[in-house]
Amino acid sequence: MGSGSILEARNINKYFTEPVLFHVLKDINFSVKNGEFVSIMGKSGCGKSTLLYILSTMDTDYEGELFFKGERISGKAAEALARFRNEHIGFVFQFHYLLSEFTVLENVMLPAKKLGIKSLEEIRHDAMDKLKLLHIDDQANKLASRISGGQKQRVAIARALINDPAIIMGDEPTGNLDSHNAQNVLNIFKDLVQKRDLSLLIVTHDSDFAAQTDRIIEMGDGNIISQ
Repeated sequence: MGSGSILEARNINKYFTEPVLFHVLKDINFSVKNGEFVSIMGKSGCGKSTLLYILSTMDTDYEGELFFKGERISGKAAEALARFRNEHIGFVFQFHYLLSEFTVLENVMLPAKKLGIKSLEEIRHDAMDKLKLLHIDDQANKLASRISGGQKQRVAIARALINDPAIIMGDEPTGNLDSHNAQNVLNIFKDLVQKRDLSLLIVTHDSDFAAQTDRIIEMGDGNIISQ
């Protein structure tokens, strides 16, 4: 496991103004270390997903500061943040968001094509590597609509890995899976942490899943209760 912090949140406050003023995140402070697998738990409505959107730089309407590898990323322009996200953060959601009219391989290639650093041939090679890593390369040329739910989530993880991010963020990535497939996804995540020194930050309702991560951040009413 690496040392040093990959992501740090300092004094994050978030307000919703509609329909009335509501203080949704209250003075959030924590960091995720290199190669650490962290889960965020808490009741529905406690602010977990809101926090994840801020940490992932998709929501910039907050007070406080966000640091990535010691560099302040709060306040950067939208275009710079979009590029930063694509290069350094992988996303896995509850719903896989694969494009059904594209093949599995094409879906995995998309974020790398958007980043535009590598040639198409290199991207295709990288995408196959990621599919092999997740033991789903035999499905590469199938349409995304033609594979099972558990397979789709593995493809979504391969897609999240395509640009070799430093951290993967997940919002209920096992929320739509049965217990067998949920355990598969968890094992894949644990493997990635060990073999690739990746950091993971996963919002989950699943206490069995959270219990197998390095650390649980418990939230309640917009506060961190324990971490």
